[in-house]
Amino acid sequence: MSEEKRRPTPEEKAQAAAEARAKAEALRKLREQEAAGEASQEAASQMGEQGENTAPESPPAPAPAKPVSEMTPEEKAAAKKAAAAEALAKAQAAKAAKDAAQGGDTGEAGADADAKAKAAAAAKAKAAAAAAAKAKAAREAGGDSADAGGEDAKAKAAAAAKAKAAAAAAAKAKGATGAEDSGADAAPKAPSKNQPYLDKYISRLTEAFGAEVLEASYINELAKEVPTLVITNERWHEVAPFLKEDEQLGFDYLSDLHGVDYEDRMEVYYHLYSYKNRQSVAVKVKTSREQSSVPSVMNVWQGANWNERETFDLLGIHFPGHRDLRRILLPDDWVGYPLRKDYVQYDEEV
Repeated sequence: MSEEKRRPTPEEKAQAAAEARAKAEALRKLREQEAAGEASQEAASQMGEQGENTAPESPPAPAPAKPVSEMTPEEKAAAKKAAAAEALAKAQAAKAAKDAAQGGDTGEAGADADAKAKAAAAAKAKAAAAAAAKAKAAREAGGDSADAGGEDAKAKAAAAAKAKAAAAAAAKAKGATGAEDSGADAAPKAPSKNQPYLDKYISRLTEAFGAEVLEASYINELAKEVPTLVITNERWHEVAPFLKEDEQLGFDYLSDLHGVDYEDRMEVYYHLYSYKNRQSVAVKVKTSREQSSVPSVMNVWQGANWNERETFDLLGIHFPGHRDLRRILLPDDWVGYPLRKDYVQYDEEV
């Protein structure tokens, strides 16, 4: 790109603008000097006319500045340089003054902040000292009566403990007396709505097998008041078909069968339902833990097949008469029965 077509850079523009401002300032100062010189000459001529004989001789006035129009090119250049230097010096002096003023403000702000921080720290220290003094005074004031206060507190605590114990004993005695009174005065509990069904089941079994076939019978209030029969282990295989085939009973559906470990014995629980009579009954059969065995009812209710296998698999209860009694959940070589209370895992890695 040629020199004529090249555009000036921003720096060059700024420099040119600064030079133009400096030239203008120099011209202005020259004109002010010319005006001041002319005014001083006029004033001096007037004073000379008025007091030529009496006024003391004054020092000669400085030679007025030469007008720009009368200056040679060299003088004009020198005047411009002098004006530019003076403007630059003024600008530098103004900048220095501004920086000094800003520094002073910053210093004052910093001094104020330091003063505030020191005041806050002093206030905190004073408050802490006051709190410490107050606590010390309280300790000294209460030091003399601490022992006496401690003894009084112990005595009060002992008295309160005795009073509580006496109140508890009185309440216990009163509760026992109240229980006896209420037992004597309270009306007998109303029989369960399923009691007639239980009476019917007991009547049918005792008529068919005698009273010794039942170990117990009751209404299980924890299980929707279902009538419950506890049948002797030795007679269970005779009683099971009767419960299904008797016309008045007709328990043709086995809805549940599972075993329970009570630590001192095992029990097998059966839940039966009669679709014809819309009635339920629960049957329990007990067996020992050492030789746990309950006759199978798979030939009576086919649904007992897998339930008896599961009970054997997890609790080790045998069901003589079952046609395929083997494990159903665990592998055949599994050691022990996991749902027994005394079960110990054979392989710790499993």
